[in-house]
Amino acid sequence: MSTATERARRDEAVNRAYTVQVIHGCKSAAMTGAFGLGVVTLAHYAWPTFRRQTLPFKAFLVTIFATAGLVIGADNALLSHEAELRRSEQVIRRLAVMELSRQGLVPTETAIARWRDERARQEATSAKTHV
Repeated sequence: MSTATERARRDEAVNRAYTVQVIHGCKSAAMTGAFGLGVVTLAHYAWPTFRRQTLPFKAFLVTIFATAGLVIGADNALLSHEAELRRSEQVIRRLAVMELSRQGLVPTETAIARWRDERARQEATSAKTHV
């Protein structure tokens, strides 16, 4: 596989992972921030000691909830995304090993990379003919 192609593929994977993190992190931050706001509001009305606390402290507590949600949500989404990538890569590698073994070739990393390039070219060619 050429270095430029590999680099482009890695850059695309990094951008996809970043997008997954941003989307899920923001959703999680919004949900946990709303939960934190509800907890602070409930504590304000139910607990007289908490009611005497300053507004900046209460805002700080809500911010802690939102920040924790952002970090945990983005991390969980990235871990799930990476696990899915590993599963799909494992399937492709198994297919490559079987195909190369049928051809009588030793399935080395280089041979698998060549097989992957050839397969991508064939899929591109078949996509162009079907259009």
